[in-house]
Amino acid sequence: MTLTRRLFLAATAALALAAGPALADPPREIRIDWATYNPLSLLIREKGLLEREFEKDGIAITWVQSAGSNKALEFLNAGSIDFGSSAGSAALLARINGNPIRSVYSYSRPEWTALVTRADSGIASVADLKGRTVAVTRGTDPHVFLVRALAEAGLSQDDVRVVLLQHADGRTALIRGDVDAWAGLDPIMASAEVEDGAVLFHRDPAANTWGILNVREAFLEENPAIVERVLGVYEAARNEAVADPAGLKRIVAGVTGLPAAVVDGNWTSAPICRSPASASRSASRSCGPASPCRRQA
Repeated sequence: MTLTRRLFLAATAALALAAGPALADPPREIRIDWATYNPLSLLIREKGLLEREFEKDGIAITWVQSAGSNKALEFLNAGSIDFGSSAGSAALLARINGNPIRSVYSYSRPEWTALVTRADSGIASVADLKGRTVAVTRGTDPHVFLVRALAEAGLSQDDVRVVLLQHADGRTALIRGDVDAWAGLDPIMASAEVEDGAVLFHRDPAANTWGILNVREAFLEENPAIVERVLGVYEAARNEAVADPAGLKRIVAGVTGLPAAVVDGNWTSAPICRSPASASRSASRSCGPASPCRRQA
C-alpha cells in the first residue's frame, strides 16, 4: 500500500470518527501549531480565523510554533498541543511508533525537500555522499527522503556521517562549511538557493509526501464536532488562498521576513491543493493522482 493511500485511509477513518457524538464537554482552549512549512496556518493565524470561529463558544485559541515535523509530533505526543502540522511520512512513522495521533487534513502536495550542497563541494550525485557529512532533522520528510535516496544509490546511513540538526541549523551548517550536504526543507531551502547560491543536487518530487494536519487521538474522540469546525476553517482558508495567492504570499513574507523571490519559489514548490481528507477522491486529484506539483527548476 502506498504512503498516500495509507494517509487517505487514515484520514477518512478519522473523519468518520468525527461524525460521532461528543464524549466530553467542549474544551476551554484549542492549542494549535503554526509553521512556515504550512502556509495555511500562517493565513489562519494572521487573520484570526479560528478565534472568530470559536469566539461565540468562549473557546480560546493558543498558537505554538513548530520548527519541523519532529517538533510538532513531539508536542502532540506530550499533549502540549491538540493540532500539529507535519509531513505525511513523519506522521505515519510517528503513528507506527505509538504516537496517538490521527491525520485529518492535507494542506499541500509539495516538492519541499531535496538534497542540497554548496557549489564548491564537489558533490553532484547521491553516490558522492559516501564518507561525507550530511545534516538532517530526525523524523521528518527530509530524513525519509535522505534514507530513500541513499538506498536507491546503493548506500545506507552508515555510509555517510549524519549530523542531526533542526532545519534552520542544517542550512547554517552547510553554508558555514561544517557539513558537506543538507537534507533541506522549504522555505529555508528556497532561501538558501536564492541568498546563498546553494545547489539542489538531488530532487525527486514523487518522494515528497503530503503536508498533513494531525490531531491528538484523545482530542478527536472527545471533541469530534470541534475537530470538524477546525477543518472547516482550514478549508475556508484554502479556498481563500487559491482565490488570492498574492495575499497569502504577502502573509508568508511578513511572517518569515523572506524576500519576494524566495516566497515565490516556495509557493511553486508547496502549492495549496484540495485535501483528500475533506473532499472526494476526484476533487483531491487537483494536485495530480500520482505526482506532486513541482518546483521551478
